[in-house]
Amino acid sequence: MTDLRELLGIRHPIILAPFGGLSSVALTAAVSDAGGLGSYGLYGYDGERIRATARALREATSAPFSLNIWLPTGDEVLPGPEHDAYAAALESFFAEVGIERPARPERYLPSLEEQLDAIWEAAPAVLSVVFGVPAASLVDEAHRRGIRVLGTATTVAEAVALADGGVDAIVATGAEAAGHRVSFLRAAEESLVGLVSLVPQVADAVDVPVIAAGGIADRRGAAAAFALGASGVQVGTSFLVTEESAANDAHRAAIRSTAADASVLTRAMSGRLSRGVRNRAVAEIEASAAIAPFPAQNWLTGRFRAVAGQRGMGELQSLWLGQSAPLASRATAAAVFTELLAGVPAV
Repeated sequence: MTDLRELLGIRHPIILAPFGGLSSVALTAAVSDAGGLGSYGLYGYDGERIRATARALREATSAPFSLNIWLPTGDEVLPGPEHDAYAAALESFFAEVGIERPARPERYLPSLEEQLDAIWEAAPAVLSVVFGVPAASLVDEAHRRGIRVLGTATTVAEAVALADGGVDAIVATGAEAAGHRVSFLRAAEESLVGLVSLVPQVADAVDVPVIAAGGIADRRGAAAAFALGASGVQVGTSFLVTEESAANDAHRAAIRSTAADASVLTRAMSGRLSRGVRNRAVAEIEASAAIAPFPAQNWLTGRFRAVAGQRGMGELQSLWLGQSAPLASRATAAAVFTELLAGVPAV
């Protein structure tokens, strides 16, 4: 099997998880410069913003980096007459941060085609995808341009589908992981496999390198992942708490104070199942039972979440974190990287 480091052009098999909405150029560059693979999540980015982000990344680092996109699943709703009702259900949150109820936009998300056009121009070393198997044409175009493709699986069946689809490596993400559950063959609620069960079964089922993600926060988690058959590790929450990340102080405080059994899986903030803190916004939206489908819910809550984030109002933010949040205690990306590297087997 191809060595992951050789495949991705990196010195160490440590990958920064791509944070949709929370990525920062500084953190991505710090992980890449340390010899790992820095990742930047492009959820919601239009072509112009992708191009600007890629330019900033190239100015910040000369090392390889990854760009991440969400594949459309086909059940995404478009802005329609229902928008006003969806917005009305969140009226109290708009009022609390002092903004008007947002009018229906022309679109909730940019098209995949627009994003890919910009990504091909950006020419990252790696393109990672979530929520599905990339089309053969996408994989072929990436490979033609010298770009490696990573897919993301939450079950063995998803991993096999991705391998059959031609991806270069597979991120096996356990149910412990922060943020969105990126399942695509079955409902996310029916695809909650823990990392210890998932990684060895995926490693046995596919012939491409497997990257373990979910619950890995220090040298112990990294060592365990490699012992289970992983060729690399992808880490999110431990990097999210660092000073280089785009998380604000309220989010960092939530990571440091949330016990392993206190995070929840919820559709409240985005319409898709995600792991994070059950703060007041999550609790009240769940209690109302008025959760719009994706991406309408994500777009609407994003209007008040953005203001809340600027003001450090943690009770109105999406505070994504994984079950190993109590282990995320290091203040800098370099410190996290050094700790993880101590768990990587010697070659």
